Amino acid sequence: MTDRRYQHIAKQIIGLIESGEFPPGSRLPGERELAERLGVSRVTIREAEIALEAQGYIVIKTGSGVYVQARPAPEMIFSADVNAFELTTSRAVIESEAAALAALHITPQALVALEETVRVMERNDAEAEAADEEFHTIIAQNTGSPIIEHFVRTLWRIRNEAPQVAHVYGNVCKGGFEDRVQEHMAVLEAIRNRDPNAARSAMREHFSRLFEAMLAAEEKEALAELRKKTLEHRDRFKLSTQHSAA
Repeated sequence: MTDRRYQHIAKQIIGLIESGEFPPGSRLPGERELAERLGVSRVTIREAEIALEAQGYIVIKTGSGVYVQARPAPEMIFSADVNAFELTTSRAVIESEAAALAALHITPQALVALEETVRVMERNDAEAEAADEEFHTIIAQNTGSPIIEHFVRTLWRIRNEAPQVAHVYGNVCKGGFEDRVQEHMAVLEAIRNRDPNAARSAMREHFSRLFEAMLAAEEKEALAELRKKTLEHRDRFKLSTQHSAA
């Protein structure tokens, strides 16, 4: 299991919330009771609750307790007018630092899982895209920061589900997979060597290449659209001149 213990416990608590045992507005049992029920220490429960608060599942009220929050509809996360370039800039900042932290904190088990995702990406088959996301998620999980993990997961949700963003990424990810694999291997090697500076630089280089590919893809699409409109104008002109001559 690549997850840290608190992450595993956080997932169990999410399961209890989503099953309806702890509905929105209800108070979670105290740390001692949850620790006994789930078979872990109170410290692990506290870490899991911090992670859940960062993800918006609960709110911790000092002196009162821990309460389950109503979750917004999934589409609400995309209400902001975000575009693929803004998203990629944010990813470059957050995920580069995530890579640096993972180089310091990653567990041996997580490193094995990270290596496996790169092997899957090398096959460039139907599972490659999912392996790409898992690669970045494993890094986020091993930063030692549940807040960074939450941010990375949120950025990936926007990347996958916001229509305009998904469209741009879809165009870029159709080709250049060999370059992407090499970039991921560079990040992996830096993390394996426990070198945070190299990991940060490798991840930045990955996003720099991605940004340039996005610019090229958008320029190509714009030129294609311009050519289409030009041909439409030409056809309309020809039609109007033919009618005038008749």
